[in-house]
Amino acid sequence: MSKEIISTSNAPDAIGPYSQAVKINNIVYLSGQIAINPQTQEFMDESIEVQAKQVLDNIKAVLEAADSSLEMVVKTTIYLTNIDDFSKVNEIYSSYFSTSKPARSTVCVAKLPKGAQIEIDAIAEIIIR
Repeated sequence: MSKEIISTSNAPDAIGPYSQAVKINNIVYLSGQIAINPQTQEFMDESIEVQAKQVLDNIKAVLEAADSSLEMVVKTTIYLTNIDDFSKVNEIYSSYFSTSKPARSTVCVAKLPKGAQIEIDAIAEIIIR
């Protein structure tokens, strides 16, 4: 079994003692992403729609660094601080996963780091070249 730590400057730095992702054999496990702009490393305290787009862009960047893609995602977990945002997030999420829909769980939580309204983690296969 080979274990590789994934890191890219195209996604936010980890804000704690964890990696952006870990690749083991042909699977990559992504840590949860919140709406941090990777260029400024600043949290985007904006609407749920803006946060969801940034989170999914961050996930896409980490996947690409791990030789994977959104099409290879097999499972996501969405954490929301307001379950009433479910339909807004669903609309944005579906634009990122339009053809290959992974398994998914959505959980309402009391709080997220930096006051985020949304966090998403993912598990994906690696693209074999």
